[in-house]
Amino acid sequence: MALSRWNIMIMALCTGLIVANIYYSQPLLVLMSQEFGVSESNAGQVTFFTQVGYALGLLFCVPLGDKLERKGQIIAMTTTAVAALTAAGFSQNILMLKITGLLIGFTSVVPQLILPLAAHLTDPANRGKVIGAIMSGLLVGILLSRTLSGVVGHHWGWRAMFFIAAGISALLVVIMIFTFPQSRPQFTGSYGDLMKSLLTLAKEQPMLREASAINACCFAMFGMFWTTVVFLLSEKPFLYTSEQIGLMGLAAAAGALGAPLIGRIADKKNPRIAIGYGIIFLLAGYAMFYVFQANIIGIIIGIIAIDLGLQGIHVSNQTRIYALLPEARNRLNTVFMTTSFIGTSIGSGLGLWVWSVGKWNGVCIAGTLLILTALVIYLATYKKPSQG
Repeated sequence: MALSRWNIMIMALCTGLIVANIYYSQPLLVLMSQEFGVSESNAGQVTFFTQVGYALGLLFCVPLGDKLERKGQIIAMTTTAVAALTAAGFSQNILMLKITGLLIGFTSVVPQLILPLAAHLTDPANRGKVIGAIMSGLLVGILLSRTLSGVVGHHWGWRAMFFIAAGISALLVVIMIFTFPQSRPQFTGSYGDLMKSLLTLAKEQPMLREASAINACCFAMFGMFWTTVVFLLSEKPFLYTSEQIGLMGLAAAAGALGAPLIGRIADKKNPRIAIGYGIIFLLAGYAMFYVFQANIIGIIIGIIAIDLGLQGIHVSNQTRIYALLPEARNRLNTVFMTTSFIGTSIGSGLGLWVWSVGKWNGVCIAGTLLILTALVIYLATYKKPSQG
């Protein structure tokens, strides 16, 4: 069954609204700490546990898409997410909120099941375009979730956001039942064999290793930026509130709309070309951050540049790996996204340390070094036959 435009729009919508579940808690941490009488750092562990849950879901659930019927798995996990979000809204203490955060993260890997499903049902000539369209939904969801959560939390409290998210996810389950196409899995081995094959794929597929390494460097840069830009904008000369800082996600969302265009480039030309353009955009963005660090217009232009750059790299790399082994797309995506997510986590932690040592100039230098590392990997592997 080929995907219609309607199918693609619905998949993009579902992807954005589900991935948002992971990020709703971030602007609400102060409200949570106040209600439960704990420190902000203690409340901040809710976000950490949510990220841990997401990493576990990537590793243990996404590969199952090659063994189970994908539509059924997607619906089952989204239904479980409804229960986890509802439980979070009813949390009576910070420990329960951390546990439900873990479950929210674990069940919110659904977008990484939708993308392989879309790739499986799309003609190779249009695969980059379709992936780009769905990635737009995912990235807009990530970037706007913080803004929405901040507004809801400010007016109705942090619990309201989880209940609203549960309602949205429940509605998506109904939509998925009636609109998502089915797919036939091709892996017939055991779950143990499925997990062992992840190492085999990483060992035998040089393009997978290259794409994952480039993505990890770029995601680390992205995680570093969004972790530290809060500190920059809360100090002089900006002195922005958390609500104003959250609006920076709107600038990044504008960049996210470029994903379909980047996908078309990946379809018509060698996807590696789009990766090269993406790295140039990242370098330009960090140059803007360094030169115009006291100018909000310069910061906004830099945000749009790095988001467009990351789009070009991520969409093109994902298009390349999905073309390797059609029967193993979920496992390829597991290796690729787990590596990318590890990069994000390392970048966020590194950003906190760099800020404590070198403030914003240090962040700009460290971020540029991460981008240059990705460039070195890109250039070193450019002429290998496996990069076709």
